[in-house]
Amino acid sequence: MTSFWKKPRLSNKLTLTGKIWIAADLHLGPDNPDTLRDFLQFLHSAQHQAQVLILGGDIFNAWIGDDQISRPAPWLAQVSEALRTFAQQHPLYLMRGNRDFLLGDTYARHVHATLLPDQVILDTSAGLILMSHGDEYCLDDLDYQRFRYWVRKPWLQKLYLACPLSLRQRIADSARAGSQRGKQYKSKEIMDVQPAAIVAACEAHAVHAMVHGHTHRPAVHDIPGFEPVRRWVLPDWESDSSEGERRGGYISIEGARLCLHQWGKDDQCQTL
Repeated sequence: MTSFWKKPRLSNKLTLTGKIWIAADLHLGPDNPDTLRDFLQFLHSAQHQAQVLILGGDIFNAWIGDDQISRPAPWLAQVSEALRTFAQQHPLYLMRGNRDFLLGDTYARHVHATLLPDQVILDTSAGLILMSHGDEYCLDDLDYQRFRYWVRKPWLQKLYLACPLSLRQRIADSARAGSQRGKQYKSKEIMDVQPAAIVAACEAHAVHAMVHGHTHRPAVHDIPGFEPVRRWVLPDWESDSSEGERRGGYISIEGARLCLHQWGKDDQCQTL
């Protein structure tokens, strides 16, 4: 099987102190105002309760280029202002996901944040934790890995970003619709991370914990046969469902404890 996944490098280490909050898969955009409202409330709470905030990819439902900030839509202006407000008091880190892989340094500087690489080792009071968005470990989904490989080609991104914003939006909408159709024919196992890839990454860097999002399967996962290796999967956010479902949450790191917080569920806390 062809592998498009590359191991993170130990030089991608980020030393953090204080209480850390991590969230991902927010999918913010113009069509989910209730999710946006919940996220703004979350930022307000983080500003008063956390010392560091990491947003681990898929912050936006689609990101068609940093030049959007020159004439931002109202919802984007609201998000950016809230992120800047947080970053004026605490460190803010952003990571790219599969929906916002074009997020760049221009936007990060715009909100006074630091843009992280695709994989980073968090050096925390709880120990070393490997973090990524997570899509690069879904190696059994070969169609997606081919797509991921090509859309990260600098020359292809340059061509896309040279198009007018309106055309870029249509292309992104079409790609998203195609992805949703394709998921109907894929099992959850294919779209989940490959355990062997997780174990290999953790063993390579002598860590026993990984934090990632992407799969929308929040939990603290053990890997059978490799019990010391544990995956902490971030919740996806959704407050605009027609069924009234409300999902979301985050992971906190304080002292030696990691806690998975999900709306409407009991916290899951463990000591590394």
